[in-house]
Amino acid sequence: MTDDNDHGLRGGGHEHVPSRQRRRFPGISSRAYEHPADRSALVALRKLSGFDTVFKALSGLLPERSLRLLFLSDSVRVSDAQFAHLNTMLRDACYILDLEKVPPMYVNMDPNPNAMCIGLDEPIIVVTTGLVELLDEEEMRAVVGHEVGHALSGHSVYRTILLFLTNLALKVAWIPLGNMAIMAIVTALREWFRKSELSADRAGLLVGQDLKASMRGLMKIAGGNHLHEMNVDAFLEQAEEYEAGGDLRDSVLKILNVMPRTHPFTTVRAAELKKWAETRDYQRIMDGHYPRRDEDGDTSVSDSFRQSASSYADDVRNSKDPLMKLVNDLAGGAGDLGGKLRGRFTGQSRNDGRNDTPPADTPPADEAP
Repeated sequence: MTDDNDHGLRGGGHEHVPSRQRRRFPGISSRAYEHPADRSALVALRKLSGFDTVFKALSGLLPERSLRLLFLSDSVRVSDAQFAHLNTMLRDACYILDLEKVPPMYVNMDPNPNAMCIGLDEPIIVVTTGLVELLDEEEMRAVVGHEVGHALSGHSVYRTILLFLTNLALKVAWIPLGNMAIMAIVTALREWFRKSELSADRAGLLVGQDLKASMRGLMKIAGGNHLHEMNVDAFLEQAEEYEAGGDLRDSVLKILNVMPRTHPFTTVRAAELKKWAETRDYQRIMDGHYPRRDEDGDTSVSDSFRQSASSYADDVRNSKDPLMKLVNDLAGGAGDLGGKLRGRFTGQSRNDGRNDTPPADTPPADEAP
């Protein structure tokens, strides 16, 4: 167990340490917990010459300053004097992930449970009253860690741009080509952002170090404050049923349903987080073996893209979704495309008993090898 309270006090100005002993991760790079698709995009963007300059120039066009003033004037800023328990959680999260500058945090009056991390120059964290009232201490700690993970990864920059482009798309909707071009960018950003949410969920687990609390928090976001009516295993079974159920028509509907979203579906997030918590990667981080921030400059863009491509390939190969299984079959050289399409669209296999006559090139059952 790493116990480095002095470092936290000197290096980051942290006046609080975790309320129960948790492992902290000095110098941890966000690459340690980022989803491969998220990581590859971030590594590529960080390598772009002049990237920071361009986005700082954009800050004059984006409503960031307006947002900061809005939260300052119409929300409650978390401090030792206001929402002190959230302030302690925030400092704890920054201490554990070794984020030296604690971002400002606001509580905004909104019954919908939500949290976000936005900002170009400096990240700010906003949580709604609906979320604060919904979650217990350990569940909220995971959420605060989730948002601090966004800050450490630099996600707040791209989230702010996504908000700006989404609003811009609405304003130029009457211009066909202009709207199409912006929506293409927005769609790509949303796909990246959904993966970044999986990354931040992992950061939340590293901060809370309580998988059950993370699961409870996601269940509450999905079903409200009725834990006595919910069951983690049954909740995770929903994710499996969602992935594997139906036919190709359902696969298409899943794609259409998720495209406008910035977050993956809650059951999917829970399943993904549980899967990651069971990996060797997570255990190595908990054992103190993880990429360091001072090594970020040496990261290879091509290696990151290969890891991302490999991750997507694994997803397709291991997926139980009918469309992904079809793609995997076709990639493997499976024949009878027409029959497979018919079967996947109807949820039936090509030879489901209605036609017992084998194809001409198929040997009788007693001669099959």
